[in-house]
Formats: sequence, C-alpha cells, structure tokens
Amino acid sequence: MTQSQVLTLHPDRFLGANENIVSIARRLFAETEQLPIISPHGHTNPSWFAENKPFDNASELLLTPDHYIFRMLYSQGISLQQLGMQGTDKSAIADPKSAWCAFAKHYHLFLGTPSRIWLDHVFSTVFGLKEILNEHSAALYYEHINAALQSPKFLPRSLLDRFQIETIATTEGALDSLASHQLLNADGLGKQVITTFRPDDVVDASREDFSGNLEKLAEITGEDTTSWQGYLSALRQRRHFFAQLGATATDHGHPSAQTADLDSGQCQLLLDKCKQGIASAEEQELFRAQMLTQMAAMSIEDGLVMQLHPGSFRNHNASLFSTFGRDKGADIPLAIEYVRALKPLMDKYGNEPNFTLILFTLDESTYARELAPLAGHYPCLKLGPAWWFHDSPEGMLRYRQQTTETAGFYNTVGFNDDTRALLSIPARHDLARRIDAQFLAGWVAQHRLQEDQALDIAKDLAYRLPKQAYKLDTN
Repeated sequence: MTQSQVLTLHPDRFLGANENIVSIARRLFAETEQLPIISPHGHTNPSWFAENKPFDNASELLLTPDHYIFRMLYSQGISLQQLGMQGTDKSAIADPKSAWCAFAKHYHLFLGTPSRIWLDHVFSTVFGLKEILNEHSAALYYEHINAALQSPKFLPRSLLDRFQIETIATTEGALDSLASHQLLNADGLGKQVITTFRPDDVVDASREDFSGNLEKLAEITGEDTTSWQGYLSALRQRRHFFAQLGATATDHGHPSAQTADLDSGQCQLLLDKCKQGIASAEEQELFRAQMLTQMAAMSIEDGLVMQLHPGSFRNHNASLFSTFGRDKGADIPLAIEYVRALKPLMDKYGNEPNFTLILFTLDESTYARELAPLAGHYPCLKLGPAWWFHDSPEGMLRYRQQTTETAGFYNTVGFNDDTRALLSIPARHDLARRIDAQFLAGWVAQHRLQEDQALDIAKDLAYRLPKQAYKLDTN
C-alpha cells in the first residue's frame, strides 16, 4: 500500500502551522477533547434512537442522510438514482452496495471539503479502517462497515453513549406526532434525546402545502386556524406539546430575517390571503415577518429559546425538487440583512430579560458589520456558530476573527453540529474544538490572553455555553 492510500489522522491536525501556536493549542485541545458532546440543534432521525434497531448497511448510515455528500456528487453528474434515491418518476435506482461503490469511486471529489474531514474521522476512529476509500477499497469498506453494524456497539443508543453525547436535539415540524419522542420519554431517554419545534410548515405561506397544513393544524388542535386568534392558539398548543416532550428551543428557517409588528386586523387580512393562496410574494414575506415577532412573544411566554436560520434559497433546483422533494442539496446562500430587518422585533421584545434569540447566517459579510454589534448590545441576542456552508476550518476561523472583538466569546453559544448524519457528530465537534484551540492559542502567543484564560474559554465554548444558551439541565 502506498503512502497516499493509507488513512491516517495526524494528532496535531487543524491546530495550526506555527510550532509555538501548535504547542499551546495541543494543551488546550487536550483539556476539551474528552468533554461530553452537547448537540442542541440537529436533524438526526429520532426513530433511530426510539426503535434502536441496527442500521441496514453503510449506505443507509453514511450516504443517504447526508445532503453534503450527494450535493457534491450531483455537481459532478452523478444522479441521485445512482445513489439509491427514488424519485416520483419511479426510475430504476441503484441498490445500496452499488450506490456505495459510486460514492467510493468519486471520493476524491471531497478533498479540501469539510465532508472529507468528517468522513475520514468516521472511517478511522469509529470503524478502525486503515486504507483510504476509493473504488478499489469500496467493497472492503462496505463489508467491514456492514459487519460492524451487526454488533450491539453500533446500535443507535450505544453510539450515543460511545460518543459521549450528553444531549442531542432533533428537529420536527409543527404537525409531527412526536411518536418517537414519546417512546424515548417512556424509555427514560427524554432528556438525552429531545425535540425542537420548527413551525415553518405552518407559518411559511410560500409553501405549496401551506393551506393544507393549516387544515391539519386545526384538526390536531381543535382550533379554528382560519381565525387569527385561533391560529395563534393552535401554535401555542403545539409549542406546549413539544415542550412537554423535551423541547427547549424553536427553530425558524426563513428566507430572510425580516420581522414586523402589525395590528390584529392586518394580521387577519394577511392570514386570509395566505390561506386562500392569493397572497403576493411580498405579502407572504410580510406574513413570515409577523410570525417571527409572534414566535418571539410566545418564547417570552413559554421560555423556549428561539433560533433563526435565514439566508438560504432552498430547493433552488426546480427539477430536482419536483422529482425528489425537499432537502436534496440544492440550497444556495443569499445575501441578507439583519439590522433593519430585526428592528420591529427588537423594538418590541429586544430588552425582555426572559427572551433568547440565537442568530445564524450564511452571509459572512454580516459577521462584523451587523451580527456582532447586535449581539454585543441586546441582552436577548446570541450568535450561533459558523453554519452550514461555513461549518469548516476556514469558516470557523473567519467567524471567530470577525465576531470576537465586538461580541466577545460569551455572546456566542459554542458549537452545534446541525447534521442529519449521526456518525459525523463526534467528527464535527472534534474539528470545532481543534479550531477553537488554534484560535485561542494564537491569542495566547500574541499575549492577548493568558493560557489559563484561554483554557477556561475553550471549555466554555465546547460544553458550558451550549448548555446555558439552550437551557439544558446543568445538574
């Protein structure tokens, strides 16, 4: 086997290139490497943990849930059918092994991407593989991983313990029955695996299923969702249901950060238009803007932390969307604005002591100009970590470089992995802790921090801040 075929993870990876910085970062990382994982926002499937069944094969575990993977492969002309995904056209699809081989043959495409970092970490540390994945090692990988999945050590609940995941949050829509979370609560795992309330399906009037979803919301809650007050009551009821099953946060994936403060009459007129499907794009945006303000009001009432993830043009590929549906890797970042957009909400609730709003962005130009100054002033605002396209070594460093001098470390919420791929969670947290160690070590080397101060910050970023921000049990 040539050196280029050997899978190795250097112990000092991502700790820097300057030996002085690396030596400091090594000491910082050693103190955070084994801390438990807090994963307060993500998209893993709760049924994995509720049912605790073995994963069928390597493709089901590592390929199918990960839109980062099939996004890259699709960009190189590899169809989703070749990756085993069935569309509405019912065309022939690859079996799991063939899909895995297609992935392996093109694994070199991921060089330089965070996906490659995460996957190599998984292959090496979780499965003990020693050879780089390629078309020649594809069968070996597939058989090795499939054999491992038959072991009780690879059952979903066992993996939670193996990875030291103290808390993991999944994300469910407002209409979800939360059947898996009910099972988890019955089994005593309701504090380890919690849900997050994501109401996009019933507040985003641009969705093709919005009117039908309002009818379903009415059926579930017994409220009249054609009435503005009934609609709000239905949403309060669903929030309460989620909170009973462990939710400590809500999440909102709006296209923009726009907020509004309309009177109830204006709200009723907007709801009528949206329900009838006759609202213009501008009116749909105004409705979403109003709903962010309403969700903030409800957060003050019920204590749920509010997260805002704006700035993605979702499902940009119309053909792919029509055949395969949502979330197939065709989301594209947008330029976005926060200062004026959030003003109506901040005017109304920005100084409320019991309100927490965590802001994320896909527009890095807003870090220093808007987000850090906002979070550095309003007590209710905190900055989420580098997100999605920026969840990368360079992206994490840019985030720290552009936000810290204005917002500090303690107006941020540490790291969350925001993933659908279970095995990538420890890999992502490992990378984040290494990058923070590198950044802090650089400041120590410049005598901007003492090393004991940097160590306290590193531990806070890795563990304490996410627990505090998301109101997770600290006992």
